[in-house]
Amino acid sequence: MDTILKIQSKIVPDMLVIMQKRYQILRSIFLAQPVGRRTLAEMLGMTERTLRSEVEFFKTQQLIHVKAAGMTITKKGTILLHDLDDMMREIFGIKQLEQNLIEYLAITDVVIVPGDSDETPLVKEELGKACAERLKTSLHTDNIIAVTGGTTMACAAEMLTSDMSAGKRLLFVPARGGIGEDVKNQANVICATMAEKSGGSHRVLYVPDQVGREVYESLLKEPAIKEILQTIKSANIVLHGIGDALTMAGRRRSSAAVMKKVIEENAVGEAFGYYFNENGEIVHKVPTIGIQISDLHSGRQVIAAAGGKSKAKAIKAYMKSAPQNTVLITDEGAARMLLEGTSY
Repeated sequence: MDTILKIQSKIVPDMLVIMQKRYQILRSIFLAQPVGRRTLAEMLGMTERTLRSEVEFFKTQQLIHVKAAGMTITKKGTILLHDLDDMMREIFGIKQLEQNLIEYLAITDVVIVPGDSDETPLVKEELGKACAERLKTSLHTDNIIAVTGGTTMACAAEMLTSDMSAGKRLLFVPARGGIGEDVKNQANVICATMAEKSGGSHRVLYVPDQVGREVYESLLKEPAIKEILQTIKSANIVLHGIGDALTMAGRRRSSAAVMKKVIEENAVGEAFGYYFNENGEIVHKVPTIGIQISDLHSGRQVIAAAGGKSKAKAIKAYMKSAPQNTVLITDEGAARMLLEGTSY
């Protein structure tokens, strides 16, 4: 197949360009459906006039439905999109990019979705979809899944499906307390959504993510807190995001002193309340209630997700402390930035 495509691209140079454009449009309709033409044109950075001709082509080929509510993909279109996924990953070198990143970061596996979530918001939904698919393949008969908050985890929650719980027990628990961000992006809400979408169950942890030392020690003595923390610590799967250091310090409403320290120590990444500089060294740690990084190094399945070129430094910094059994879900923008200047 690869040889045939190379020959065709020499005879018809524009073929791959057209194929890529149509693939991106069809994939975007699938992710955003039902979606109007104007909205889709804005998402893809195309003119409505350009998009109109492509929509007519897809409609003629019976790949999409066009209704008043918006465009949706047909069963035939879904099958074609699935077939195209592997082909496009091969053509644009994403499979090789994944292998290079596995070796560079020295982790178990890497899954890369096309595009850059900094430039195209729909790519974040692709990250969520990839998280959901990887989670599904990681499940055992009895599962406790610890999940952090964040926009990527919220997208992942929406992508879970009811068939995941067939013959399996799924218990979703927050990996840590809330950090004062939008309610929909908090771990408790994300766990509830995941349970609803998958047919599983969930538990809540109603405590702040960041508290003073005295309050922290006091909370750990509370029977109800101790019980849920024990459940969280027994999770066999951890699904988490990786944050930009300054952004996360802001979300935590950190004090001026903490913000100054994060800046002066050149922190670039954050996970589980740990702040890392570009060398992967921990430069600050907040007393968070929930899973700690040390808890990840105990045979659990760990799925980390972050995308966009802007997250490359954060991913690289965190991965120096991440367990070897980590699976990274990221996008093409972050992946290429991570490998920029390396021998890979």
